[in-house]
Amino acid sequence: MSKKFKRSYKFALKTSTYITVFLTGLIALYEYIQLEVNLASIFVFALVCFVFSFFIIQLRIEFFIYKRVKSIYDSVSILDQSSLSNPRTTSDMKTLTEEVERFAKGKKLEIETLKVRENYRKEFIGNVSHELKTPLFTVQGYILTLLDGAIKDKKVRKKYLTRASKGVDRLIYIVKDLDMITKLETGDLDLYIETFNLVELVESVFELLEMKSAKKEISLNFDKEYAPIYVDGDKERIQQVVTNLIVNSIKYGKKGGTTEISFEEFENSKIILRVNDNGEGIEKEHIPRLFERFFRVDKTGSRREGGSGLGLSIVKHIIEAHKEQIFVDSVYGIGSEFSFTLPKSEEILEEETDASLLN
Repeated sequence: MSKKFKRSYKFALKTSTYITVFLTGLIALYEYIQLEVNLASIFVFALVCFVFSFFIIQLRIEFFIYKRVKSIYDSVSILDQSSLSNPRTTSDMKTLTEEVERFAKGKKLEIETLKVRENYRKEFIGNVSHELKTPLFTVQGYILTLLDGAIKDKKVRKKYLTRASKGVDRLIYIVKDLDMITKLETGDLDLYIETFNLVELVESVFELLEMKSAKKEISLNFDKEYAPIYVDGDKERIQQVVTNLIVNSIKYGKKGGTTEISFEEFENSKIILRVNDNGEGIEKEHIPRLFERFFRVDKTGSRREGGSGLGLSIVKHIIEAHKEQIFVDSVYGIGSEFSFTLPKSEEILEEETDASLLN
């Protein structure tokens, strides 16, 4: 924009020079005819004429450009009217330029964001469609076969009905998970905050997933023995978080591998829970998208294992609803670590404070 201003000054300078030369020439000719040539008065006239012409022309150029540009932006309604008030014309040109540049940068960023959102929306709709149509078509196929009446064997009919029921269960599972995420995002899901033993909660999850881990010969354990660790949070939701993370580590774990839970103090008033495994690991380019709905690193393998594809997304939303943090660290081919923070119980913090005061 500075180049444009320089051009306008050059235009005003040249035009002022032409006008000054022409008028000065007329005055000099007039004085020559009158036989009263005064070089000093001619010089003063030329100087005044040049300065006056330069400023008038420059003002008119800026005013013209400002009015034209402002009218264009006003007509398409892409600039805020309040940002382009009507102060003095000369100073307004710089303001207008800054406003246009700022607006252009903002709109460029907005367009890029909209493109990313549009791509995400398309991918999300495609994923939802794929996740829902698979069990829907399965259920439809079995029901239509039964309705056709071609199958007379009661055992076969029962088997078909059982498979159709599993398809319906999967649909319900996906819909429930979507409903939970929606409630978490809109703040409609209330959290019941209470004090509970985090170590005991993890032990109960180990018992719940004992058979699932045994099928893949993956051991579930702590890195060491822990005394009770009391934290504040929604016990049911935190159990869901721990369950989802451990199920995920089992799903992508290697046969004969390990899923290990550890606890550490984090910023004095918090506890961080870590879920480590020696499974497949995650490539770096996939890590930023891990918590997106329906995103799968291994699309074929994860579908064989089941699940809604919403587990990690639910984990993220639950932790964020607690106003806490979740972290991911993974090395492809070596293993992964998922961790999240929870606040220590206020009672425990008070006891620690009292103990430190006594010491």
